[in-house]
Amino acid sequence: MNTKITGHTKLTGLLGSPVSHSISPMMHNDSFNILGLDYVYLCFDVDTTTLKTAVDGMKAMGVRGFNCTMPDKNLMCELADKLSPAAKMIGAVNTVVNDDGILIGHNTDGIGYMKSVKAAGHDIIGKNMTLLGAGGAATAICVQAALDGVSSIDIFSRKGKFFDRAKNLIDTINKNTDCKVSLYELDDKTMLNKSIENSHILTNATSVGMAPNIDNCIITDESVLRPDLIVSDVIYNPRETKLLTMARAHGCKTFNGLYMLLYQGAEAFKIWTGKEMPVEQIKEKHFS
Repeated sequence: MNTKITGHTKLTGLLGSPVSHSISPMMHNDSFNILGLDYVYLCFDVDTTTLKTAVDGMKAMGVRGFNCTMPDKNLMCELADKLSPAAKMIGAVNTVVNDDGILIGHNTDGIGYMKSVKAAGHDIIGKNMTLLGAGGAATAICVQAALDGVSSIDIFSRKGKFFDRAKNLIDTINKNTDCKVSLYELDDKTMLNKSIENSHILTNATSVGMAPNIDNCIITDESVLRPDLIVSDVIYNPRETKLLTMARAHGCKTFNGLYMLLYQGAEAFKIWTGKEMPVEQIKEKHFS
């Protein structure tokens, strides 16, 4: 990276915890350099206990914008001055832009995921999906998949605040799209197995299996994995989770969260700069 800092350099970055593993700084800083933009992207380890203080500081300093990752996406909805329609529906923010002192929250995760499906060589429009999780990433994926034309989505989540919030989201999606979305408890193994059997794609949108807990896997019954099933994981560290290793061993087509990261980042990049990220160059350098 050969970013030059000047008195006019605009600051962007990532808020979350942990963030030391993130490849977003390389992706964005290389893009700034390629396009000759006077921006820089940094990581800040900020959890929900310090997020408000950090956001107030970002606003006071006039930063151009920032991303939010786990565990900050949902709380950021409350801290933003305005929300995009997608962020409001999803209830989570992963991208913030500072528009003359007004922090506007966006959610680019769903767009990133659906573009990653296409980049991996798959077409899931008009087909069924089993989605594991009901947090920020899962709800973003669910909303965008429904808007894009996925036929049905079965969400499986543990009981709790995300489960309860998902009920309202599902009502909104079912009323406003042609997609049929249903919500089940993750512990309902009979229903989970049935859903996967009838699905074209299984997507893990939880943090189960993410470093450092790489031996964890949200799927315990390998019999549900079959060769014609696509299995995806939003996790990209490690690049192959235990779920993907299991799925590949059963002949499934698999892909991880790297392209989702790339394409959601490209959307954020455009929001901040008004320019298209040089995706092919970044893909070749960091995602091959």
